[in-house]
Amino acid sequence: MKGSILIKFLIVLPLILFADYVFIAIIGCTTCMFGFTEDFYCGPFCLAGKIILFLSMIFFIYIIYPDIKSIFTSKKHGTTS
Repeated sequence: MKGSILIKFLIVLPLILFADYVFIAIIGCTTCMFGFTEDFYCGPFCLAGKIILFLSMIFFIYIIYPDIKSIFTSKKHGTTS
């Protein structure tokens, strides 16, 4: 159970962040190719980057929530002493 959380932090989180980086780089290269000015990169591009990172954070929390919940909940059918 704890190994699952460790795998998600060591493998899934870096993959999500790398995908965000590639996606933002593709958007930046595309907008540069279409001739957008510096005003675009200081405004809408930065806002889009924040939204993408926020959605990635929500997705990662959604992925690890069941593991964290299972750690803090008690076992209902445990043995008695």
